[in-house]
Amino acid sequence: MRKLTYFVACSLDGFIGDPDGDASSMFTFLDEEYTGFLASTYPETLPTPAREQMGIKDAENLHFDTVIQGRGSYQLGLDAGLTSPYAHLRELVASRTLGASPDPNVEVIDGDLVARVRKLKAEDGKLGIWLCGGAQVAGALLDEIDELVIKSYPQVYGSGMPMFGGTGFSVADFTLESVRSFSNGVVVRVYARKP
Repeated sequence: MRKLTYFVACSLDGFIGDPDGDASSMFTFLDEEYTGFLASTYPETLPTPAREQMGIKDAENLHFDTVIQGRGSYQLGLDAGLTSPYAHLRELVASRTLGASPDPNVEVIDGDLVARVRKLKAEDGKLGIWLCGGAQVAGALLDEIDELVIKSYPQVYGSGMPMFGGTGFSVADFTLESVRSFSNGVVVRVYARKP
């Protein structure tokens, strides 16, 4: 069974964006060391145009062959003129308002998101599924998430968009698998769902 990984950037206090979902302040930490790590370890998580600019356009996908994101995350690409921001992956967008897909590589999920993810997880394949973003989508899929890769940026937001939205109080236990820190203050932690 393929696993669903929530690979996400957040502030030290657990927010993935400001109250409007803007996380552009985190981009200031994309220095050579950290970007090199992303390019070599998680190349598929870089948008297709960034991969082209970095000379890794044809880099092999190491962890994921599918990406799921919410409408807000996908809208960032649309606003930049990208209808398929991760063209090197199968793209799915969870949205009840987007309507028809603007790109043949993008599947819009406007129905039962959990059922669709379970179907994806049951497919054959050695690579997993990347949950890219969207607090509401992450909240809806919390019980389906097998792994967390949390990129913590050395910033405190105070308030904003939480990592998991709309869940209410619930406890889900994960086990720390690895930690990597960078000279810019970013810390990447990998957790596996506790059995």
